[in-house]
Amino acid sequence: MTVLPTVRPRRLRRTASLRAMTREVRLHPEQFIHPIFVHEGAEDQPIHSMPGVSRHTVASAVAAAQEAWSLGIPSVILFGIPEHKDEIGTGAYAEDGIVQQATRAIKAALPDLTVIADTCLCEYTSHGHCGHLCEVAGQWTVDNDPTLELLAKTAVSQAQAGADIVAPSAMMDGQIAAIRAALDVAGFGHIPVMSYAVKYASAYYGPFRDAAGSTPSKGDRASYQMDPAGGYREALREARIDVAEGADFLMVKPALAYLDVLKLLRDHFDLPLVTYNVSGEYALVKAAAIAGYMDERRTVLETLGGMVRAGANAIITYHAIDAARWLAEER
Repeated sequence: MTVLPTVRPRRLRRTASLRAMTREVRLHPEQFIHPIFVHEGAEDQPIHSMPGVSRHTVASAVAAAQEAWSLGIPSVILFGIPEHKDEIGTGAYAEDGIVQQATRAIKAALPDLTVIADTCLCEYTSHGHCGHLCEVAGQWTVDNDPTLELLAKTAVSQAQAGADIVAPSAMMDGQIAAIRAALDVAGFGHIPVMSYAVKYASAYYGPFRDAAGSTPSKGDRASYQMDPAGGYREALREARIDVAEGADFLMVKPALAYLDVLKLLRDHFDLPLVTYNVSGEYALVKAAAIAGYMDERRTVLETLGGMVRAGANAIITYHAIDAARWLAEER
């Protein structure tokens, strides 16, 4: 006689309502941060390597933020693409810089929306690196300590323009301490710092560099961004340093190849965790969906759910608008 199972997990998967009742991982638009590229051109420019994403004018950046807000997405992160670049990225901290312009316009239209400013120099430098470029032992890299002053100036300028959060992404040693001190002295002690604490020198950034025009003209970023083959100790060390220097959020970037690192940080720190579902991850899903190889909606929601399961409180994702619509339809 066949002995039938008495414990049947399938009972709780039988219907959609039962599955919804027993879910541990729940996605909501409030978890999304919508990235917006802003440039100084007169018209929007589609980014061919990222279907559905464009470089916005200031006016259309406001419209993009309004769309996000209408779908329940409470925050955006701004990336600026200036018309003119120079050796030290002065456009990053100019009073009338493109991110500063967009921040003022978005906050005027949507005062309750959280505007995060990406605090880096690579989009603004003529060489595409994240600060002062120098040559050490025949290799091009960023001169760390002079760059700290530029990053601090950029953060203060962004706060003066109305940014609610500054997000330093240059991976310079001491950048959180320098930015925190500069903000405090300038009267912005209330502005949080969202640290790109664990940021890898990843191949997944390719479409972003196309979008922002930030591909290094010489050398690469391996001397300051983290080694993709590095282990857990380096990730913990970077995060501990940023916590000690005053970070208010910790970020892991990219997301998909480093969900184990995200979980590691969740187990060791009590700060809010952010992960960045980066341009290459977005482009791969888009290309597969366009080719008919994958169901875009199911793939995106499953992917974002995995990031929440690994410990993310918030996700920067180019899928934010579509994902928010899909979640609304499910509700």
